[in-house]
Parts: sequence; C-alpha cells; structure tokens
Amino acid sequence: MTNALHYFTWSFAVTVLGLILATVLGFTLHGGVPGALQFLMIGSVLAVLEISLSFDNAIVNANTLKRMSEVWQRRFLTWGILIAVFGMRLVFPLLIVVVAAGIGPWEALHLSVTEPERYAEIIEGAHVSIVGFGGAFLMMVGLRFFFDEDKEVHWIAPIERFVVRFSGIRGIEMAVVLSAMLVVAMLLPAEELGTFLFAGVLGLLTYLAVDVIGYLLDSTDQVIDGVAKAGLGAFLYLEVLDASFSFDGVIGAFALTQDLLLIAIGLGIGAMYVRSMTIMLVEKGTLAEFRYLEHGAFWSILVLSFIMFAQTMIEVPEYVTGLLGASFIGASLWSSLKVRKLIRSPA
Repeated sequence: MTNALHYFTWSFAVTVLGLILATVLGFTLHGGVPGALQFLMIGSVLAVLEISLSFDNAIVNANTLKRMSEVWQRRFLTWGILIAVFGMRLVFPLLIVVVAAGIGPWEALHLSVTEPERYAEIIEGAHVSIVGFGGAFLMMVGLRFFFDEDKEVHWIAPIERFVVRFSGIRGIEMAVVLSAMLVVAMLLPAEELGTFLFAGVLGLLTYLAVDVIGYLLDSTDQVIDGVAKAGLGAFLYLEVLDASFSFDGVIGAFALTQDLLLIAIGLGIGAMYVRSMTIMLVEKGTLAEFRYLEHGAFWSILVLSFIMFAQTMIEVPEYVTGLLGASFIGASLWSSLKVRKLIRSPA
C-alpha cells in the first residue's frame, strides 16, 4: 500500500495547494468565511468529478505510454500535464466563448470575471458542438480497439468475438460512427442539425488526422534534431485524447460554478491524479497483470461516446457517466483478479 501511495505524492501536494487557493479565492471574492467554505466544497467536488470521469483516461494513457520511449514518456508526464491543466481546464473554456460569441480572448476572460452567468450561457450554447466532436472522436478510439484483427484476449467474449469477425472490413469503424451520427441527426431539431453534423465530422477528421500524423512519425526510427519521431506521434494522440475526455468534466463543472479559476483549480487537481495513476500503471505493469482492465477502459470510452451523443437531446448527470465508467472498470478488474487467481492456483 505504501509503495503505491508514493506515486500520488505530487497529487496530494497539489490537492492541498489547490484547495487552499480555492479557499482564499472564495474568501477574497465572495464574502469572507461563507464564500471560502463554499469554494472549498465546490473545488473538492470538482476534483472528485474529474477523477471519477478519468479512470479510463489513465488506463488508455498507460497503454500508449508503455510503447513510447522513456524521453517521450517524461515529456508527456511534464509538458502534457501542463497542457492538460492549463490548456483544457482554463484556455479551452475561453476559446469556446471566443468562437461562440465572436469576441477576443481578453474580452472573454473579462466576461468570465465580470459576467459569469453570461459566460456560462455561452458555454452551454456550444454544448451540441462539444458533445458532437467529443462523441465522434471517442467512439473512434473505442471502436479501433475492438475492431482489431490481432486481438486475441476477449473480456465480454460473445460481443467482442463477434465484432472481431468484421475487423477486416476497411473503414468499418468510420461506418459505425457515421451511422450513429445519422441516427442522432434524425432525432435532433432542425436548427441544431448542421451544428451537430459539422462537429461530429470534425471530430472524426481530427481522429484520422492524428492517426495519419502518428503513422508518418512512427513509421521510421529516424531522428530529427535529436528528437525521436516515434514519440511525437503518440504524444499528439494522447493530447487530443485527453482533450476529448475533458469535455464532459469542463461542461459539467459549469453546473456547479461559473468561476473560471475555481473550475481550473478543481479540475486541475483531478488531472494530477490521472497523471499519478498513469505513472503507476506503467511502472508497475498493471495492465499486463490485469488482463481485462484495458477492455473495461475501452468499454467505458464507448459508453461515454454514446452518452455524449445522447446529451444532444437529453441531460445526463455527470455522476451517471462517472458511475457507468467506474462500473465497467471495476467489473473488468474483478474479472482480471478471478483469472489471475485461477492461473496462479496449483493444478
């Protein structure tokens, strides 16, 4: 237990610092002690929300990182976490307002401070675009894992074996994603149809672009300016993947608070735990030891993608998303433990 806890040292430190900052922010800007307690509570809830939604993210990150060079692993776990915390949890909400409202970045920042309710309305107005993009991208990520001709280990065997039979069909994943988009499009109001389809196609194209870039960079072991090309492709893939996972948490955060700094603090704390879990999974070889854990993560990703599409029409609480993802990962862990016990048992 102690050996595992040392992976979370920095996460614990960031948690303490972040909650202190949230408390000071609430005390300074929102009415003394009551404001401080309110911000402390909201910051804690946001951190738990981000952690609960990000178990599958950590597992997928670990699966990709184990194939990267040590140099690029370090770069992702340092630069990547800075991009994740400051890029997706702070800059991304600002960019949504910049694009949706047609204003400059400084105006958007000023709006978030002076008119947080209006800022939250603009974010909510871009909801269809966000879930359309994120749903399409994550569905491609999940389907690519299951439509794999070389996949030999199956967790939910009847379904996974059936899916593998069609893995030789070129473009089968894109056909499934496009079919899902068309079903949603037929159910959407006419005024949201174009927005959803544009965002979904953009998410699909982003996945394909990252895939192509990764292939071009990873297809050779040549070195450019001392940087291994293979690591850059995987780095880009992980950054886009993290962005897609972050959509749900960022949008859900605005249901709790409109304060941009508090959102960045709470979700940033959660992002640090994702980093710690990723490092632990890579260094301890947990994915190899628990054979179905990766399957649970990709099932969770598929469920999240369908939920994001469903959110174009109905409201799905974040705790439902988090519980479903945690259930798949918990069930896959339990199955892995059963299999490991059988393997280790004497004949």
